[in-house]
Amino acid sequence: MVNTATNPTPSDYEHLKQAFAVFSHASEQLSDAYQELQGQVSQLTQELALANGELRNQLVAKEALSQRLGILLATLPGGVVALDAGGGIEEFNPAAVSMLGEPLMSTPWGEVAARQLIATDDTDEWNLRTTTGSLPMRRVRIERSPIDNAGRQILLIHDITSAHEMQEHLRRNQRLSAMGEMAAGLAHQLRTPLATALLYTAHLANPALTVDDRQTFADKSLERLRHLEYLIKDMLLFVKGETADLEEVLICSLMQEMVQVIEPHMIQGGLQLEVIDDCAGASLTANRKALFGALVSLLENAMQASPAGGKITLRCAASEDEVVLTVTDEGRGIEQEIQDRLFEPFFTTRTEGTGLGLAIVRGVTQSMGGTVKVKSVPGSGSEFTLNLPRKTGITQQFLSRHAGKEVHSS
Repeated sequence: MVNTATNPTPSDYEHLKQAFAVFSHASEQLSDAYQELQGQVSQLTQELALANGELRNQLVAKEALSQRLGILLATLPGGVVALDAGGGIEEFNPAAVSMLGEPLMSTPWGEVAARQLIATDDTDEWNLRTTTGSLPMRRVRIERSPIDNAGRQILLIHDITSAHEMQEHLRRNQRLSAMGEMAAGLAHQLRTPLATALLYTAHLANPALTVDDRQTFADKSLERLRHLEYLIKDMLLFVKGETADLEEVLICSLMQEMVQVIEPHMIQGGLQLEVIDDCAGASLTANRKALFGALVSLLENAMQASPAGGKITLRCAASEDEVVLTVTDEGRGIEQEIQDRLFEPFFTTRTEGTGLGLAIVRGVTQSMGGTVKVKSVPGSGSEFTLNLPRKTGITQQFLSRHAGKEVHSS
């Protein structure tokens, strides 16, 4: 048998030695890489453990905060209602249930408002319907948070019943206090025309009077008695201090009626009346009778301050939100120190004035949510301006942003 195997050559040994050297070097690199990877894994594990610990701490803190907020909402005396993007109620607290009743969850806010709220004349203030007529009606103020990116909103409902009652008592006490401070002056104003009327009436008993003299004394007595009636009417208007029976008043119609009433008196007094109607058919929600009376008072004051031949201007202007009524005269003007007191009850510069006319004008204007201002320079006439909102709080302002969700008063 012939042996065909050959013995390794030195060259083969050299190649094998190089291969083992390469393998050994690669193994060392792999071992180093593995050790480095183990170090990175260990570091990442530690970082992950720290991150998990921080997350757990945050979760515990948030749970504690959530519990505190839950307790706070549960104990708040005010109602909190959360609305979703569609206007439905998604969350509420016990106080909201106490005020608004059930059901609330998933109910559209418009339905709850129509069921429980009665509009008032004050912005964002409402009366709550009661289940029994024997309970006093509660009054609430509702505030809205800005709508967030998801369309949600928070309503805060405050019970202001006690504060509203105190405010009403304060207003009445202020009126009574003003009357008390000037009672003596008013008594004098009443006594003077009454004494004059009694004097004229006593002359009527004289049998020697001619028919003409008797008629003169009768007319003078009647004139003084009518002045007494005027004084008493103004006093009652001031004490009442309110306007009711709101209606939609067309300004042009009101001004036409004003001209018919006041122009004959101006002609008799040698005065000119200029009417400028820039209202373009505008109207406003107001008590027509009270507003008419306020304008008549301003025009009468202008007549008494104007010289013979003077001009009095009644102007109307309107914007989308308000109506501006202005009465201007060319009279003697008003000193600044007097301007500051013009609207005080019982303050007057006329011997026959009641001092209530401008106080009533201010009361009527404020009751409609408006303002009255005077601008005058001595020797250059005076200008009285009424700024009146075209709509009052009775126009359902609370839900005006949401079509189909108005609250109807009853």
